[in-house]
Amino acid sequence: MGHRKKHAPRHGSLAYLPRKRALQIKGRVRHWLDNSENINFLGFAGFKAGMTHITYIQDQRNSPYYGKELMKPVTVIEVPPLILIGIRIYNKDEYGKYISGEIFTNDFNNFLTRKINIPNTEGYNLKKIKKEILANLNETSDIRGIFQTQPYKTSLPRKKPDIIEIKVNSLKKPEEEFNFALQNLGKEIRAREVLEEGELIDVIGVTKGKGFQGPVKRFGVKILTRKNSKIRRAVACIGPWHPSRVLYTVPRAGQLGFHQRTEYHKRIMLIGENEEEINPKGGFIRYGKIQGDYLLMLGSIPGSKKRLIRIRKTIRPLRSFILQPPEITFISRESHQRK
Repeated sequence: MGHRKKHAPRHGSLAYLPRKRALQIKGRVRHWLDNSENINFLGFAGFKAGMTHITYIQDQRNSPYYGKELMKPVTVIEVPPLILIGIRIYNKDEYGKYISGEIFTNDFNNFLTRKINIPNTEGYNLKKIKKEILANLNETSDIRGIFQTQPYKTSLPRKKPDIIEIKVNSLKKPEEEFNFALQNLGKEIRAREVLEEGELIDVIGVTKGKGFQGPVKRFGVKILTRKNSKIRRAVACIGPWHPSRVLYTVPRAGQLGFHQRTEYHKRIMLIGENEEEINPKGGFIRYGKIQGDYLLMLGSIPGSKKRLIRIRKTIRPLRSFILQPPEITFISRESHQRK
């Protein structure tokens, strides 16, 4: 009998390469989808607090559990209001997008000075700047709000806010979108004004960082036998003579975790405004007590507790999905400590 080649599926996915550290601890939104006739912002942001579980009535007709009561895990995200501190206009030409104008509020929050140098607003003529921006608007114009988070309204130990951009829905004329953003300039935007209970959204965050790890933990390769003289938790043959280099597909040691990841179709089960209905006794472990608005998101989401989570209107809408607020029958307020 000749030698039979042994077949085994490869260890570790090649879908996320290179597996290197994210450039920043807050997620970066690369794409937005305009899927509504209503002018509104297409996303939000909050801080991951912890997890609990709920029971609810399954309301999607294409589910085999339709009409039945299910118990599911949910993630709690604290979403203090965002402050719209500025508006930025992008135009597009043959070389790509470029900033054609921006406008900031005269009223800045004191906590913002910890993050950026506040623009000098002396002689700041809002009417003149608005007129210049409106003159530069065209069909390719992309209007985005510049928002400031408010971590000082939560139990987080930090006060420094994050600065994020959120796009305005662009199915209307750019002038209408700009005027909508201008009406809200300097105001607080709450989660309920942007998001709906029961809708599907995308979650963008940076996963838990686990440092430099070997190929066994990083890719799940097999541990070699005892008789392998020098190595056991490594790849025995890292490639052929030709091509005379190590291919990128070979599992190697390196960074594990702290990668940006996007999870699609996470359902908002509840947009809560009364923190007493969700806080466990003593608060969430390694987070503290919720102090304001919060979301209950079905399932888990990437990132550690206290981390900023970006929320975006889904860019892959499901035709079969029925948008309606779910009927929640029970929310657990027990503190879940791993034994």
